[in-house]
Amino acid sequence: MHRGICEVVTATRPQAVVIEELFSAYRNPLTAVMMGHARGVLCLAAAQQRITVYALAHSAVKRALTGSGAARKEQVRSMVVQLLGLKASPEPADVSDALALAIAFANRAGRASLNGDAR
Repeated sequence: MHRGICEVVTATRPQAVVIEELFSAYRNPLTAVMMGHARGVLCLAAAQQRITVYALAHSAVKRALTGSGAARKEQVRSMVVQLLGLKASPEPADVSDALALAIAFANRAGRASLNGDAR
């Protein structure tokens, strides 16, 4: 996993890495542990390349795209399609989630730079 992430980082040279804050229901503790491991590997790869990692709450992503932090997943996917001018929602759903995260961060970063703020 680490090698694959490093290859992508080297090939794309991102200025920032944006991840979603972790959330896991108590009924899925193993999922939380596995997500924590994956997140750690991603953060390590970014740190090794001196890339800042930003985390956004799921509700903040929903709010940035739909105006409501309680929006349904379908509403967020629909906004991704609309904002990016796509013909259909990206598949698998994780791709749409990643694009939503990128859009929310870009909007937030744009506002921050207008205010002279780094974050």
